[in-house]
Amino acid sequence: MSDNSHPLFEVQNLKVAIDGNEILRGVDLTINEGEIHAIMGRNGSGKSTMAYVLMGHPHYEVLDGSVKYKGLDMLDLDTDERARLGMFLAFQYPMSIPGVTVAKFLHSALKAREESGEVAVREFRTNLNEAMNLLGVDSSFASRYVNDGFSGGEKKRLEILQMFMLEPDFCILDETDSGLDIDALKTVAEGVNAMRSEQRSMLLITHYQRVLNYVKPDVVHVMMDGKIVRTGGIELAETLEENGYEWIEQELFQNTEATGIGTAEA
Repeated sequence: MSDNSHPLFEVQNLKVAIDGNEILRGVDLTINEGEIHAIMGRNGSGKSTMAYVLMGHPHYEVLDGSVKYKGLDMLDLDTDERARLGMFLAFQYPMSIPGVTVAKFLHSALKAREESGEVAVREFRTNLNEAMNLLGVDSSFASRYVNDGFSGGEKKRLEILQMFMLEPDFCILDETDSGLDIDALKTVAEGVNAMRSEQRSMLLITHYQRVLNYVKPDVVHVMMDGKIVRTGGIELAETLEENGYEWIEQELFQNTEATGIGTAEA
């Protein structure tokens, strides 16, 4: 990470609802160029909602706040526009696309990103083969339909393969480690680590600390009840692994009682 890094991604007071229920309740987050941030939290804390909103999922209603990427306001942009600007989301539950091969899907995605709308087939094939070799992905992937009949590990490897081919500047990984055995987890982590650079930033959303044994984040955040309530280094993740989340809840409750303000947020 460069000492001269500056904010690539900034979220301020983000409040989001779905079907009238407020899920994010004032999230603030700044990620500098070259940094990897991890957001940890229990299921239902708002982590995946955060990922979807940042990429422009239309079902969520933004009530307040701002999302800026490279200094540009993202909230008025559609998902494809955000992707063309260099944002990428690896899904927790990738969808299948029967009838569309992985090679065709990736080639089409790359062409959509290029202003000319063209990507040379020979160059694409060379780059795809190199990426699959690096990630330990079998060459048969290219001719298989996207996620159709894929195992959980194969789906996650394909998400990382997409990230490799598209080379985004800002990557959001939504619980990419969930459901993986240790070998698949290591493969995914190796792919993520290979993508680290002084210009590329990542937001790694996870429920468990174990992926952070292989991908070392610069900053760790804890999300509860739609807000980031703790921020620290890798030692925070290690403490959560050992002690769970209860101690944070107790501290928040005690602080609320001490100030006499309302009810505990978390």
